[in-house]
Amino acid sequence: MTAQPSPPLPRPADPGPAVPAGDASDPRDGAPASSRPGLVDRLGRPPRGVLLLGLAGTVLMFLGAPGGGGIPMRDPLLGNSWLSFWRYGHGQMLASIVIYAGLVLMVWAWVRLGREVLAGRVGGRAVLTLSGVWALPMLVTPPLFTRDPYSYLAQGALPLAGYDPYVFGPDAMGGIFTDNVHFFWQDTPAPYGPLFILLAQGIVLLVGKNVLLGVIAMRLALLTGVALLIAVLPALTRRLGGRPAVALWVAVANPVMIVHMVGGVHNDLLVVGLLPLAAVLALQGRVGWAVAVGSLAMAVKASAGLILPFLVLIAAARLSGGFWSRLVRAGVPSVAVFLVVFGGCTWLSGFGLGWLPALSAPSMIVNWLSWSTGAGQATAALAGMFVEELNEQAFVDTFRAIGGGVLALLIVGLWWTARQGGTVAIRNAAIAMAFAAVLSPTTLPWYLSWGFCLLAMTAWSARGMQWVVFGSIWLMIVYFPNGETALYAWPYLVLCAAAGVLAAVSLLRPDPLGLRRTRLRDSPADATAVPAAPADAPEVPTVNDALPGRG
Repeated sequence: MTAQPSPPLPRPADPGPAVPAGDASDPRDGAPASSRPGLVDRLGRPPRGVLLLGLAGTVLMFLGAPGGGGIPMRDPLLGNSWLSFWRYGHGQMLASIVIYAGLVLMVWAWVRLGREVLAGRVGGRAVLTLSGVWALPMLVTPPLFTRDPYSYLAQGALPLAGYDPYVFGPDAMGGIFTDNVHFFWQDTPAPYGPLFILLAQGIVLLVGKNVLLGVIAMRLALLTGVALLIAVLPALTRRLGGRPAVALWVAVANPVMIVHMVGGVHNDLLVVGLLPLAAVLALQGRVGWAVAVGSLAMAVKASAGLILPFLVLIAAARLSGGFWSRLVRAGVPSVAVFLVVFGGCTWLSGFGLGWLPALSAPSMIVNWLSWSTGAGQATAALAGMFVEELNEQAFVDTFRAIGGGVLALLIVGLWWTARQGGTVAIRNAAIAMAFAAVLSPTTLPWYLSWGFCLLAMTAWSARGMQWVVFGSIWLMIVYFPNGETALYAWPYLVLCAAAGVLAAVSLLRPDPLGLRRTRLRDSPADATAVPAAPADAPEVPTVNDALPGRG
């Protein structure tokens, strides 16, 4: 999923002019065209079978989540009722099976939607409609595949209880919020920026000690990031050479977004909205505003700040003179904007820069999703065949240091090769953030969203979309629905990887196992590139170019 998309291949012939309203039938469903579009037309005419299949999947996950998801320690809804069996023993096992059944249906629907997008039969508005319908059950579920939102709520409650969240972990406070935090993070200070801590405080003030309501409120607040992503996606996709329908399928309809990000309530949702907004503002010449938005993203998660040096390159490319002269003239006001915005968030939080030392907290997680950590573990395992009493952590630390050096070189190289600014700078920034996600000491599935929210808007080949399918399924299953890691359950991982391969092949071959003797018509099996959008397929509205004044 981190691989850079393949360059676009030649597009097929133009599908022809749109059918005049009132003269003929809509070629997609045979319904008479109307001079005034009805509700179905405004929704983009989503394929009914695909819509219902995906909705059935997310409803099943909604039903299974109260038993098999990241449930609270004390459930005020099920805890004292006859339904409490759903949370324990065989009931919890059955609930987990229901979640996985729903996930299979959701992935199946998403692959079928991808075929329609590839064939040019579905436009961006339909993809957006399907995504919204599928996501509805996720709005009120307990967390899925994670327990992170309980940590968020505890970190928001810490300042209200008189504790510095960058010094103390949730266990210093105790109480209902602390009880639900995963034991691994009980004594860990918050590794998030001041803007997010302010948001978490506001939510705790709003919901009091109601954990279930707090999770839902946190999810709704973070969904503003998805709204921003959808708003700027058409304009940014056109500039980066992609198609809105494909970008929406990759970034919004994706099970990683709907189940992992929305269902899991990860604060990366804010970042995936702020980064594209910063990118489109910079490409429109509003670099000051772009730097301000990028600074807000960094005030949520520090890694988002990687976009800022690339935004300066876009500003410098618009000036005259030598490169270093332009860089200084663009960099000085950009730094000033950053200091005002980021400093303002820090001042409002009241805790200064104490969160910077806490950034090392995630490095306590040791898993092989991080390439550098995985290399250290593999080398230690190999050396352990010949040496007894080996210190694996020493190998991990060494390779993490090497990975950090490689990452620094990659970022500098990507920045240097984007000196011309423009869309190249945005693409390189996205690639840099993707590398940062996998070369950092710790990698978690949702970290890939930092760069992928931008890469989704570039041009994709059909083969590249297959890699998206495989990578998305892989990232979905490396954690169990209750939030515990599955990275060392090897038989389970092999089975899920095989399912991911089958789903990826199914994108282009509706009958990948050859179970049907006759070849399906209109199959995208021979597709070599993503076709142009049909003339009558309405896309989602473009972002308003009249955004706040130029920076």
